[in-house]
Amino acid sequence: MHCLLVASTAAEIAPFTDHLGNTEKLDHIDFDVDILITGVGSNAATYSLTRYLQHKKPDLVIQAGVAGAFDPEIKPGTVFVVKQDVLADQGVQHKDGFLDVFDLSLAALNELPYKKGVLPNPYSNMIKRTRLKKGIGVTVNEITTLRKRSESYVSRYAADLESMEGASLHYVCLMEHIPFLQLRSISNYVTERNKKKWNLPLAIANLNKELIRLLESL
Repeated sequence: MHCLLVASTAAEIAPFTDHLGNTEKLDHIDFDVDILITGVGSNAATYSLTRYLQHKKPDLVIQAGVAGAFDPEIKPGTVFVVKQDVLADQGVQHKDGFLDVFDLSLAALNELPYKKGVLPNPYSNMIKRTRLKKGIGVTVNEITTLRKRSESYVSRYAADLESMEGASLHYVCLMEHIPFLQLRSISNYVTERNKKKWNLPLAIANLNKELIRLLESL
């Protein structure tokens, strides 16, 4: 199996890359992995992933990174596999609320790669193999700091977590018919901008623990 591991920053998967350089477990199975650091944001993720796919077509793409949680009951360090994502701020802020591209009739709800207006992960067997908690993601270009906007994402999409790249992975891989997984570990709560309360070390440690377990079990 040829796997592509994608992250927005090298720091998010540093423990995995260190492990990869020291372990011999992957030498004894039919498995190899490329690592792609895309940069932060949906544009960077879309460009980097598309450019890679012009030269290679992996059997599986895994995106790994940290995320913010909407529900304060979700513990920091919880690792999710994302079952659907959406570009949540693609549209216009109207006086009566936010209108997305579907509300504006700029795209159809079931127009490829969308299904009912979201970007699902249809590879349910692969999701099950992760043995992780399933979550719903939203992807934004502007990190959410306003409570009203946060509440709108929860009510509209039943969102569990927020990132800046997840929907890009779903969009590109759905269009290219490549199996994929998005793994996200909670480092903070959405709207909470006090980084002293964030727990990046725990989120990164748990993310990489699950990433190592998953890749060595494929």
